Amino acid sequence: MNEFDITAAVRARTEQMIAERRQFHTHPELSGEETETAMYVAAELRKMGMTVTEIPAGGVIGVLNGDRAAPALLLRADMDALPIQETPRHAVCERTCISQVPGKMHACGHDAHMAMLLCAARILSEQDLRVPLVFVFESGEENNTGFARLLPFLLAHFDIGACYATHVWPDIPSGTLALCRGAATSGGFGFEICLKGQGGHGARPDLAASPIDCFAALHTRLNGLRMTAAPPDQALTYSVGMVHAGNRPNVIPESLTFSGTVRTFDVDGVGERYRSVMFDTIRKTAESFDCQAEFLRAPKPVYETFNDEHWRERLLRAAGQLPAVRIADHAPWMASETLGFYFRLWPGVLSFTGVGNPEKGCTVGHHMPDFDLDEDGMPAGAAMAVLAALEWNREPEPVPEGYRRETLEQLLERRL
Repeated sequence: MNEFDITAAVRARTEQMIAERRQFHTHPELSGEETETAMYVAAELRKMGMTVTEIPAGGVIGVLNGDRAAPALLLRADMDALPIQETPRHAVCERTCISQVPGKMHACGHDAHMAMLLCAARILSEQDLRVPLVFVFESGEENNTGFARLLPFLLAHFDIGACYATHVWPDIPSGTLALCRGAATSGGFGFEICLKGQGGHGARPDLAASPIDCFAALHTRLNGLRMTAAPPDQALTYSVGMVHAGNRPNVIPESLTFSGTVRTFDVDGVGERYRSVMFDTIRKTAESFDCQAEFLRAPKPVYETFNDEHWRERLLRAAGQLPAVRIADHAPWMASETLGFYFRLWPGVLSFTGVGNPEKGCTVGHHMPDFDLDEDGMPAGAAMAVLAALEWNREPEPVPEGYRRETLEQLLERRL
């Protein structure tokens, strides 16, 4: 391991990695529709000599050294794009490549995730390894569907000891990697609630029970609830993304439906407290406006993506073998990740790969039409995946006894 030059190996394949990223970027496919993307990934993994399994609506799994008895390392990338119309330019200049599919774009960097992991896989397929490596390319990460089909198969067929993945981040400069202590991304829960009141004519609001008035008061109360239900040192966000009510300006509607999400880095603690108080506030506020609150969707919260400290420390110590890669501290990301489910089954680390570069206009955040990434940051991400595999190969470890506190079935009940 110490004699292998990871940086040089990645450099030799960087041109191919960038070409693949651009191929994925120009031909994006939405969650659950990644047919061509999955076919390409599966074909490339087979060229590397892997045993490949394609899980319908779940993703692609490739295995190196599947006949070895040691606990395997799982390395994961996601494949889906988003229903966003990409801008032809970003903050500074024309893009290096642009989506050729109207209304669809890789606005979260999954194109780079796939390209980096394929680059790492090619390098690792040429090494003499004594442990199995399981490469997972996940479908439907954005709508939280593919992992629920992948995890049962992974549990049934592999002895996995740990996980590693990365996510690109334009807030971090290219060539820099961050490995957060504790939570890397948030957990949280979604909600969809129907407020049912009494409709009426706009000229006589006194004869109606307006769900719009109820929602206006409720939204204000829930925003303020963060100050009383969450300690000041605990991050928690509440937001409403959709509100639907009425179809005429002079008619008070009978019902209003609103939905949104709550995010936190401490689901079992402040998250559960806020959820309990929030739902109680919704019921009582509805009653005070002579309305009823119907909970159309209120799933159990998904967990934060919590980095295992032992595995994180191993990677930080090994990172000295990547002199060209800067390792930095960085705050966690308030978005949520399906990796949180993986990390409740196996110890894992999610790193952040810096792809920010103001001179190239790569500064806009994820899920925006002018999101773009500096491809010069990708070699660092690929190199860290190789390093993680080689470090695991040096000393594979079983999942610690008592690590799993929920069954798979209980985990899959949770949704954002």
